[in-house]
Amino acid sequence: MNDRILLGHGSGGRLTRELVDELFVKGLQEAAPHSMDDAAVLPRQDHKLVFTTDSYVVSPLEFPGGDIGTLAVAGTVNDLAVMGATPLYISLGIILEEGFEISRLKNIVTSIADTAKKSGVCIACGDTKVVEKGKGDGLFINTAGIGVLAYPTDETLIQPGDKVVINGTVGDHGMTILTMRKGFPLKSSLQSDCAPLNGLIHQVAQQQQIKWMRDPTRGGVATALNELVENKPWGVMLSEPDLPFHEAVDGLAELLGLDPLYSANEGKVLMIVSAEHASETLKALHEHPLGKHAAIIGTVTADYPGTLILQTEMGTMRTLGILTSDPLPRIC
Repeated sequence: MNDRILLGHGSGGRLTRELVDELFVKGLQEAAPHSMDDAAVLPRQDHKLVFTTDSYVVSPLEFPGGDIGTLAVAGTVNDLAVMGATPLYISLGIILEEGFEISRLKNIVTSIADTAKKSGVCIACGDTKVVEKGKGDGLFINTAGIGVLAYPTDETLIQPGDKVVINGTVGDHGMTILTMRKGFPLKSSLQSDCAPLNGLIHQVAQQQQIKWMRDPTRGGVATALNELVENKPWGVMLSEPDLPFHEAVDGLAELLGLDPLYSANEGKVLMIVSAEHASETLKALHEHPLGKHAAIIGTVTADYPGTLILQTEMGTMRTLGILTSDPLPRIC
């Protein structure tokens, strides 16, 4: 552990994992469960509640495809939905910096309301604080979300031969934020994929048994799947030719020497389903507007236990590990 917090501690990579393991899990072990999931299932007599919390510090605050308000609601909804829950309520805490433009705040509030309406959740409570100029970087948002467990997943059912499915193109959000932050003069339709996924997941989960789901946000697809295969008797092999990429993401990643599999997504869900149900799952995804570019991108394999492998277009194999830190912090 470092003796001071680094930007990399918020990247979703190895530094984040070390911070959570060594400080939060150990420090809170008597007061909190040991789960590393993005949401917790709370037992009740009549049903199970799912509870999550998140904070949003994205820079810039507005970007093609959304803004921090869209991101806050969609991100909270998605953390619940990938646990198999129907999202119901969200809390909203906003920290404003002195001098922030009211017109910008109105636009962000409109985005919050529109995204909440689209996802069918209620903003149940909220709080606002203002800090001195220079102490808040414009605006930060903290949320909590509550939902009811509707489609339980069970990763203990995963076995070799199962398929890895994603609902669309990989790395759009991270690459969009990168182009905005660095001022790259790209002429393309690239924009963030930021969107609530509960409607899409409901459409698929009511038809097929999903063994595992995750929204690959910080750290991208590669980090989410690395966390899944860790200490498992099986691994995952991704097929590079089957990975869906926006043309601009592919080109920008090649130009900058970045791997889009580690780029953040804010409107994507990874699913693991049995091989016999993979085609039906893909069909159900394609029938939803957020799943038009869905694809089967990999297979669970017994050949590489505890490892994420990429089978390249040339037919070679490459191990995909967990990055120590994301090359672009503050993407959500």
